[in-house]
Amino acid sequence: MKAVGFYRSLPIDQADALVDVEIDRPVPTGRDLLVKVEAVSVNPVDTKVRMRGNPDPDKPKIMGYDAAGVVAAVGPACSLFKAGDKVWYAGDIARPGTNCEFHLVDERIVGRMPARLSFAEATALPLTTITAWEMLFDRFAIRIGKPAEGGSLLIIGGAGGVGSIAIQLARRLTGLTVIATASRPETLAWCRELGAHHVIDHAKPLREGLRAIGVPAVDYVFSTTQTERHFAEIVEVAAPQGKFGLIDDPKVLDALPFKRKAVSIHWEFMFARPVFETPDMIAQHRLLTEVAGLVDDGLVRTTLTETMGKIDAATLKRAHALIESGRARGKLVLAGF
Repeated sequence: MKAVGFYRSLPIDQADALVDVEIDRPVPTGRDLLVKVEAVSVNPVDTKVRMRGNPDPDKPKIMGYDAAGVVAAVGPACSLFKAGDKVWYAGDIARPGTNCEFHLVDERIVGRMPARLSFAEATALPLTTITAWEMLFDRFAIRIGKPAEGGSLLIIGGAGGVGSIAIQLARRLTGLTVIATASRPETLAWCRELGAHHVIDHAKPLREGLRAIGVPAVDYVFSTTQTERHFAEIVEVAAPQGKFGLIDDPKVLDALPFKRKAVSIHWEFMFARPVFETPDMIAQHRLLTEVAGLVDDGLVRTTLTETMGKIDAATLKRAHALIESGRARGKLVLAGF
């Protein structure tokens, strides 16, 4: 079957940074589904794995951490899905990725695809949705509902993939005042369109932007990107007894400045459940199913901004380059082989 992978970690402008390959079609066992992949999306983790990976020089490493497709076959222990079901999921970073025609995935991290979305529209959401949901409702333990005094949430990097869905989930499911950051006219407009109550410019001091909208301190700070750059300001604007969460990889994270405010720190890594096969691994199946209902009810929309072309090395290289430029908005999708 067709797939896209790499043999050496190379800058994306190198000819062999990603290559088209032929690999064997896998066979499902246990609780695995064999999914015919119809569309994939590209996330920052793809670019990080490409540059940090040390693949076997004789065997290509296959990436891809979002997929939408159709179940082609099921393992003998499967109970949640059957052949012919349309599904969406983000996969497992410890296993071969979704940039292939047929892909194996544990059914406990798979959801039934929203009926109102195309494969391309659906594949934009799983990884970022799981990341945003787990940060808001598992790590921060925000209660779903709309209390009169819901508090405030600052999402740094609101126009990215995770920020784009975090804005929607927080606005639709909580009573929080949702504040996003962006810096370009098109990203500022995007965050407002997704439902942010306020959008401030992260190219300027965060405290100034918050003061301008009458919010001197925020209860929850969700940093999706450039945490190291904004860290001193995050410490300043976090409310006493607030919560700070991040998903990127600062070289250094000094927790001590948060002590005087009793601010808690939360890491989110959406692959933790599948990699460690945690007892609550099926939570990802459940949350994807719940979000599919929100999509079909018209409460959450796809964050797809561009379908770049077919699933092949040339198109994936263009997508990786755009992600690495830091100028991507929403999600980049590839559809079909």
